Amino acid sequence: MSEKSYTELMKLGAMKRNRKENFVQDLYIDMLLSEIQLTVEKEKLLRKIDLAIDHRDKKSFIHLSGQLKEINKRFGT
Repeated sequence: MSEKSYTELMKLGAMKRNRKENFVQDLYIDMLLSEIQLTVEKEKLLRKIDLAIDHRDKKSFIHLSGQLKEINKRFGT
């Protein structure tokens, strides 16, 4: 039977905690990046929609509005 010393057990416990903390941190970073991506995409589309309205371009407006709906569905907003 292989018995581990107190120091080894403490190191293993610390490594497990670090992995959990890293996972949570990576998850948070992914969520943050997704939110930034969504915000940037929406802002670009909204600017294009505004331009389509200014130029009275109904076809572009309808197309861009559809894209905005898809983004909202994809990100659940």
